[in-house]
Amino acid sequence: MEKIDAVAALAALAQDNRLDVFRLLVQAGPEGMTAGAIAEALDLAPNTLTFHFDRLRTAGLATVRREGRSMIYAARFETMNGLLSFLTENCCAGAPCTPAASCKPARKRVKAPA
Repeated sequence: MEKIDAVAALAALAQDNRLDVFRLLVQAGPEGMTAGAIAEALDLAPNTLTFHFDRLRTAGLATVRREGRSMIYAARFETMNGLLSFLTENCCAGAPCTPAASCKPARKRVKAPA
C-alpha cells in the first residue's frame, strides 16, 4: 500500500460513525450487510449512512452491490490487511515479529436444499 492510500483509509476511519460502520462490515464478513440492517444496527439515518458509505468506498475500504432492491455493503479485507501491513512494516526495528495477523474471513456455507 502506498502512503497516499494509507492516509485516505485512515482519514475515512477517523470519524466515529464511519469507524462503527466499517467494524460492523468486518464483523459481517464477505457477505456484507444491507444498508437498512446497518442503519438499524447503528441507529443511523439512511441519508447519513450514504455519506459514510461513499467515504469508505472512496478510500477502498468498502464495496457495494445490488441484490434486487437492496444495496449490500461489504468490507474490502485486502485493503484493511494492506493498511495493517503498511502500519506495521517497520515494527520491531526490522526483527521478525507478527504484530497483526491478516484477516482471511471464511465464506459462510449455504446448505443445499434436501
